[in-house]
Amino acid sequence: MRLLTLDAALARCSAAVVADGPAGDGPSGDSAVLAERRVEGGRSQAQLPDMVQAVLAESGADPATLDAVAVTVGPGSFTGLRSALALAHGLALAIGRPVVAVSVAEALAAMLPVDLGLPVWTAIDSKRGRVFLDCGAGMQAVPLDALPQPPGRVALVGDAAAALAALLTARGNDVLLTEACLPEPRGIALAALARLAGKLPPLLAQPLYIDPPEAKLPAGGLRPAPLGLGDA
Repeated sequence: MRLLTLDAALARCSAAVVADGPAGDGPSGDSAVLAERRVEGGRSQAQLPDMVQAVLAESGADPATLDAVAVTVGPGSFTGLRSALALAHGLALAIGRPVVAVSVAEALAAMLPVDLGLPVWTAIDSKRGRVFLDCGAGMQAVPLDALPQPPGRVALVGDAAAALAALLTARGNDVLLTEACLPEPRGIALAALARLAGKLPPLLAQPLYIDPPEAKLPAGGLRPAPLGLGDA
């Protein structure tokens, strides 16, 4: 299979064409990145369309030959998630292929060795003195001074993994700080292939938000729509 991967969830924006191995049966470890573009730092999602054009041209992949568009759905940047998802849905609709949603936690975990033998904790920086933490039972917002007790040694992934490792180590916990900090195209593709193969549960291709929206309607409700010329 040949996938286009898109990511603008955290502090990196990337687009890539990834080809699965000859078996085509999911995350076999044979997936190869044929072409990739990335921009470090946030607020770079406006460059995604140009990056897609570049990786398609470099890989020699006609859009019609893609089997799916895989995109990270969160948690992460409000604008980044929505930009990547809008582009993914538009491209997939144009070529008649599915959009495959991948959470940030799934993309990071897919890059770890299969024989790691440790529980994996995903820690995403929420920018508010908390972390979005997934200990294996779903992502939750957790204050840094109220971290749960690990069941034993755990592996940490995510852009807040280093901060979490420091806090847990200071408490006397045993942790393995991995290099999986930001989603990589191959990890996104491996997780997407696992979802297509039924090895991961279904996930809607829409933004995965942990916190409720900050925007609220005015107490008195919205103003009525302006009258048109013919309504006066």
